Amino acid sequence: MRRSFIFVGVIILVALFTSCATIGPGPAGLAGTLYTGVKLPVAVTSNTGASKVGTASASSVLGIIATGDASIEKAAKDGGITSIRNVDYQYKSILGLFAEYTVFVYGE
Repeated sequence: MRRSFIFVGVIILVALFTSCATIGPGPAGLAGTLYTGVKLPVAVTSNTGASKVGTASASSVLGIIATGDASIEKAAKDGGITSIRNVDYQYKSILGLFAEYTVFVYGE
């Protein structure tokens, strides 16, 4: 019985420390093993500061099912934006079981 617990413990440790250098969102591969919550830029013009914002998101469950429309076009329509000034995105992941990607479009 004790050997079974040790074996399971070793398997869990190996699973946790595998691929420690994961590739995640952003230029520095910002990905946490337990939780990731980052907001990063996609594009910006010289005209920052906007009165309208629109969002669009997509999500994934267990890395098996992914659904949603996180396009810039959808976010612009959501905010009633015809002239885009800048675009950001936010990425959240919990234990790799649930992930959400949201696009923020700012403009007029």
